[in-house]
Amino acid sequence: MTARDDESGPGGRAPRPGHGPADHPAGPSGPAAWLRDLLMGARFTVTGGREGLLRAALTALAVGLGVAVLAIAASVPQLLDERDQRTTARSIFPAGADIPPDDQPGKGTGTLLYQRASTDFRDRLVDGAILRPEGPGAPVPPGVTALPGPGEMVVSPALGRLLASDEGKLLGERFRHRTVGTIGDAGLIGPDELFYYLGSDRIAQGGGVVHIDSFGSSQDAPVDPRIVVLAAMVCVVLLLPVAVLIGTAVRFGGEGRERRLAALRLVGAGIGSTRRIAAGEALCGALLGLLAGAGIFLFVRGFAPHVVIREVGVFPADVTPAPVLAALIAVAVPALAVAVTLFALRGVAAEPLGVVRDAPVRRRRLWWRLLIPAAGLALLAPGVLGTRGDLVLGSGQPVLASAGAALLLTGVAVILPWLVEVCVARLRGGPPAWQLATRRLQADSGPAARAVAGITVAVAGAVAVQMMVSGMRGDYEGPPGTVASHSQVQAAYRPGTPDELRAYTEAFRATPGVRDTVAFVEQYASSGSGPERNVTTVHVADCATLSRMAKLDSCRDGDVFVAQEKDGDVNTAGRFPPGTVLDMDGFEEARAKGTPAYRWTVPRTARVVETRTAPAGSDTFGILATPSAIDARAIPDARTTVLARVDPGDRDDAIERFRNTAAAIDPGMRVWRMGGVVKEDHFAAVEAGLTTGGVGVLVLVGLSLLVATVEQLRERRRALSVLVACGTDRSTLAWSVLWQTAIPVAVGLVLATAGGLGLGRLMLALVHERVRDWFAFVPLAGAGAAVIVAVTLLALPTLWRLTRPESIRTE
Repeated sequence: MTARDDESGPGGRAPRPGHGPADHPAGPSGPAAWLRDLLMGARFTVTGGREGLLRAALTALAVGLGVAVLAIAASVPQLLDERDQRTTARSIFPAGADIPPDDQPGKGTGTLLYQRASTDFRDRLVDGAILRPEGPGAPVPPGVTALPGPGEMVVSPALGRLLASDEGKLLGERFRHRTVGTIGDAGLIGPDELFYYLGSDRIAQGGGVVHIDSFGSSQDAPVDPRIVVLAAMVCVVLLLPVAVLIGTAVRFGGEGRERRLAALRLVGAGIGSTRRIAAGEALCGALLGLLAGAGIFLFVRGFAPHVVIREVGVFPADVTPAPVLAALIAVAVPALAVAVTLFALRGVAAEPLGVVRDAPVRRRRLWWRLLIPAAGLALLAPGVLGTRGDLVLGSGQPVLASAGAALLLTGVAVILPWLVEVCVARLRGGPPAWQLATRRLQADSGPAARAVAGITVAVAGAVAVQMMVSGMRGDYEGPPGTVASHSQVQAAYRPGTPDELRAYTEAFRATPGVRDTVAFVEQYASSGSGPERNVTTVHVADCATLSRMAKLDSCRDGDVFVAQEKDGDVNTAGRFPPGTVLDMDGFEEARAKGTPAYRWTVPRTARVVETRTAPAGSDTFGILATPSAIDARAIPDARTTVLARVDPGDRDDAIERFRNTAAAIDPGMRVWRMGGVVKEDHFAAVEAGLTTGGVGVLVLVGLSLLVATVEQLRERRRALSVLVACGTDRSTLAWSVLWQTAIPVAVGLVLATAGGLGLGRLMLALVHERVRDWFAFVPLAGAGAAVIVAVTLLALPTLWRLTRPESIRTE
């Protein structure tokens, strides 16, 4: 019998590939065989010598970075829930003076008078409350062991440190009270929150002071659905590149793995066994990545206090993944690693004599890649093309928008390999470095396209979100003030008597750094009803103050004036002539309390005068009345307003001294700076999250790209060493590495720009906004290009080391 006969099957026929004796080795079968093969793959990962350990470390690092980002994202629900619980625990019910006194708990041994008293320092909120117990059983706020006595206060650790520092010297003049304790974490939103409780025996019910018998209330502010859509887009943009990163990382060392599988086939392993061994390698790398990710997450969590959400940092303990999401990550990452590995082996045949890939190489098909963005467009179409109404938070539109955006960005990632293949196929000629890069890409552009897919998705998503941010910015920011130096301040307080108004004015004018001050009582007033209803403002002050607000020829107590802007759009004199009956009911707030409206008639003797620019920097038009002409204290919800201008050269300190004067009058007096930009809290939080997350994702993708580049160089080290041995200059190889990375990135950035602009336009149409910035892609595309340059420079030391002559040696 010949050797050929020995290799023949029954009837002298050669067995089919995959059905010979080597494909059915003796040994365990069933689950035991699966376990044996998976463990063998894991051993190959950790016992493959220095090269194998390095490959495993690179895989674990890349997967670990992705897992850390996923863990941080999974911690967001828990973080927000913990903050909301602490906020709810210290809130009061009723939550303010808009609750009628009859609905508040009666005075008793277990009640407390509560008045919110917030202020600002260097434009940062210092929140707090004034407390007056009415009995020994008065409720104690969370984080506090005992209520402070009159003239005593308990403060947050951050406020205590600020008051004790030189920086907080001016703030210390505002809080001349004895500190008797520190508020614990249970009573604070974040570690750097400036918060206090002040004891008092002077406050009384009314004017913002309420009776409470417990702490704890749930009164969440409504969230604009457009903010929800924007936040969902930010999550998609930040997390989708992470999935691309993990999918790329588990394919590191693919060529070495295929050679090992061929050697296993040579010693008798079957096709199924080799695939399970490859799955074991991927599974082991993913598990190592999970461990590395946990370590990175714990390290990063230590920086949580530096992450600011609504002007307050984060407790590290709050950054804890939700158990369900943590379990999902622990299962999904290994499953994704195994799926990607088996998918990569679909076109590879690891045979005993070597590795055979599909030949000839099939061109990538476009049609199925277009189905993914088409599905995304289908999800977005109803909201974009439907009736132009308001978004409804519970209508499912934010969910559809998020899913549609995710599919569109996924489409960008799957179209990129086809586009890179089409583009590099047309490249010809050029210098040696260019030819080395293009020929390598023409031979197999898949690894390069996969490596830059993360940057492509990140840039495309960031462009779309940045367009949404710029488009929605106008709805959540107030216009800048008329004075560029922002040197105007305003204070608000309960309605004051004429003597009190004069005292306020004199006190503020005597404050160092305050140049000009006016104080008056004001409230909205209306005339008519239905479509004919007109609204204006009634200002009550003495003649000296009114003369600062309008051009008065003469004035005495009892006079009334109708202030008309010279070139204004509102015809105050025409709408509110003398004899007009005005109703002042405080609108919804006073109606909720059942307060009767105050009706007052503009006297027939009222004179029409021209407005004058007030210290606030704007003209004050409406009805101007002296104290004897109207009973200011009878006007529902009227308030005292103090407008002042400070010295621009001493602006910051002068504003703080102004606040100190206000606190000396009453800690409940609210003061704020006028001018500049005022942002809506939710919008500012989303914008901050986008900036922080965008930088983090680009750094993450850059690190993964560096790891992929180093891995590719290691796999090609013998070929590169041969080129250097044959006289090729190392700078030529360095330029070829740059071009090999830059060409797919350039194609990817063009695709990302087009996709991001298109997605951003669709999302703006969904929230009924227009495009305000078509060039949002410029800084993002520049950042992506900078990442490529940085990756190339960081990979050069590895290139020099791998192209030494000893790298040619082999066994």
